[in-house]
Amino acid sequence: MIRTGRASALIALFAVAGVGLAGCGDATSEDAAPSTEASAPSETSTQTEGTGDVRQIDVDGSAVTVSCSGGEADGRPVVVLLHGGGHSLDTMADLQASVAETERVCSYDRLGAGASDAPTEPQTIESSGAVLTAVLDEVAGDTPVVLAGHSLGGLLAARYAPDHQDRVAGLVLMDATSPSQAADLARDVPESATGPAADLREQTLAVIDGENPEMLAFPDADVRSAGDIPVEVVQHGVPYLAEVPEYGAAMEQAWAEGQEKWLAVSSDSTLITAENSGHEIYLDEPEVAVESILRVVDAAAQR
Repeated sequence: MIRTGRASALIALFAVAGVGLAGCGDATSEDAAPSTEASAPSETSTQTEGTGDVRQIDVDGSAVTVSCSGGEADGRPVVVLLHGGGHSLDTMADLQASVAETERVCSYDRLGAGASDAPTEPQTIESSGAVLTAVLDEVAGDTPVVLAGHSLGGLLAARYAPDHQDRVAGLVLMDATSPSQAADLARDVPESATGPAADLREQTLAVIDGENPEMLAFPDADVRSAGDIPVEVVQHGVPYLAEVPEYGAAMEQAWAEGQEKWLAVSSDSTLITAENSGHEIYLDEPEVAVESILRVVDAAAQR
């Protein structure tokens, strides 16, 4: 299913699909990152079709839902999926099931998403990364990982990898939120704008500042290098952002330029276009997402 029109623009620009802004809490401050010492999994564990073995781990007193499928890695990296904002591991269940046919693959709900606890304080890139570290300790241990993230999940993966080159062996960024999203939008849609584009501008900038269910602020930042790990940046091919009246063409161009900026995360990066996909590439063309993940896993395993 390819999503078009204003709803798709909201999904891409917000990286928060189908979630209203009201009642998301005050996310103006950036407090210190929480402790990431993960306790043993809870006593309850369920087997759900598509999402595999679902359980909860404790991260500094908060319950974080994780899911794993497929056989042991056996010398290959563990694939870890990172969902987009407003989504959950359930959204990526079909992708997880497909990758699990040949690989060990896990996913998790960030704090404020899916079945995980809501955050107790505003989150930052650093504190969200600390939760990811706890998840990796639980699901992968000392085994290297390939992070495959969609939208906001892609941004988080690309921001995490440079500081964790000892464990991140590869990246797949599926229409990742642009590293310069706020500046691009402020430039391309002026404050004087009216109509749908003005609404997008106002609400998107609020979400970037932390007014979202995860209470996560993700301000613009330069792309940092994670060395020479294999990376595939997969961008959408259906120019749905262009449908936004008056400012759509500029927004589409800025999004494409943002995908090219992510190539700087590694000296071994490749840009791929999912020709028949809107923002949710893993739903519109799941075979493209699966093939990218498997190529990166193969390349990482051969190093």
